[in-house]
Amino acid sequence: MATIQEVANRAGVSKATVSRVLSGNGYVGQEKREKVLKAIAETGYRPNLLARNLATKTSQTIGLVITNTLYSGSYFTELMAHSARILEQQGRQLILADGKHTAEQEEAAIQFLLDLRCDGIIIYPRFLSIDALDAIISRHKQPILVINRRLRVNHSYCIYSDQHASSATAVSHLLNQGHREIAFITGSLDSPTGVERLSGYHAALAAQGIEADSRRIVTGKWTAQSGMAAVDQLLERRVTFSALVASNDEMAIGAIKRLTECNIAVPGQVSVIGFDDIPLAPFITPSLSSMKLPVTEMIDETINRLLNMLDGGDWHTQAPFTASLMLRDSVTKGPGRSA
Repeated sequence: MATIQEVANRAGVSKATVSRVLSGNGYVGQEKREKVLKAIAETGYRPNLLARNLATKTSQTIGLVITNTLYSGSYFTELMAHSARILEQQGRQLILADGKHTAEQEEAAIQFLLDLRCDGIIIYPRFLSIDALDAIISRHKQPILVINRRLRVNHSYCIYSDQHASSATAVSHLLNQGHREIAFITGSLDSPTGVERLSGYHAALAAQGIEADSRRIVTGKWTAQSGMAAVDQLLERRVTFSALVASNDEMAIGAIKRLTECNIAVPGQVSVIGFDDIPLAPFITPSLSSMKLPVTEMIDETINRLLNMLDGGDWHTQAPFTASLMLRDSVTKGPGRSA
């Protein structure tokens, strides 16, 4: 592998001149610059990025930690794709690290990115607790921003949507339409999002003086298959319901498929609402009503805040983002209400 000294010798310049060309810092005449670039091409020289990062104190990279169990689905595809697009526009490189399956592995992924000298890190946590995240942020100089968790200490370092309120909004709409027997498919309950959406369901019913019936609550796993299985469980329990809220659109689509296969009309007999408003939602039959989370706006806020921190500029703390109910054909009036 070629060294910087070999490049300097071939170009007939000093190592310092080669370094200035590589870093873009300091003046180098056009003739010498062209000689250096030609020598780099001829020798196949590749700079040691870690050494350069140590010298320049910046890597122009931003790390992103997401556990691999969250990679699938339109929500996370949009999150990762939009992050990459925005950072590319800013002339920075996105580096993805896998948080794998435990809090320890999530923290190891953060440390991996810190060891690579990433200028800042974004994490969408699945396993790390709020206290652990606050502690990690507090002991590192590089900014570490957290998506989808509300931190207790480092308030400026978290960007989140109120999942409890969003779920309550979906259930409240069905209640206002005359539905009283509303089934709910949770997400994985080892996920804070899954727990908060379930709590929003309970809160909306309680606000109307309705006691939640545990027979109408089924635990899902964020997949269409688990949405189908949830409907099977509801039917096996012989519990009545005129509406169903699923904690994401994939499970809602699976639920609609199984209801249709069982000759239960959607929305004629059961209205359905999902979460995330995935691109497919308007195109299934019936088109799916869904709580739309502002994913791109949250990513924009996260990256803008992170870059402002790195530049030493001012930034504001954004209030929790709110979801919007996108009403489509999968919802109609409840029993006893005219359509």
